[in-house]
Amino acid sequence: MSEKIGLYAGSFDPITNGHVDIIRRAAKLFDKLIVAPMTNTSKRYLFSYEEKKSFIEDEVADLSNVIVVDGENQLSTELAKKHHATFLVRSMRNADDFGYESGVSSINKALDDDLETVFLISDSKYSTISSSMIKEVAKFNGDISKFVPSSVAPELIKRLQKGN
Repeated sequence: MSEKIGLYAGSFDPITNGHVDIIRRAAKLFDKLIVAPMTNTSKRYLFSYEEKKSFIEDEVADLSNVIVVDGENQLSTELAKKHHATFLVRSMRNADDFGYESGVSSINKALDDDLETVFLISDSKYSTISSSMIKEVAKFNGDISKFVPSSVAPELIKRLQKGN
């Protein structure tokens, strides 16, 4: 029986508690889960790939079947092939995400017919929270401790308030 390998790719700028929840749940589904901060050309990033990778590694240190790799300037399908992943993990917070995520899934399937997409629905406590909302709250010195890991919160606040 072959090893089940999943790839969870995203911009993770920053990683949120919702992302961490998806990683932990996906880790239970696969023999190996690869998590990769990727490039989204429509976004401007606050954190470098190395910083994002470090934040994620801090949160998954106790998960022996999870590895974090740098996905900068690559397609998810190519990264999956490189790491022998046959599943792409995608998450949806709410119904608004469905249209976008189904489009992503269709493109990925067209690029590599051997890949299957597995959708995980966010826990309800994370279903309305986005990275852009968290950044907005942090920029104006609001409490973001419920939304991001403790290692991320002070760095995010420092980075955003530097721009004020």
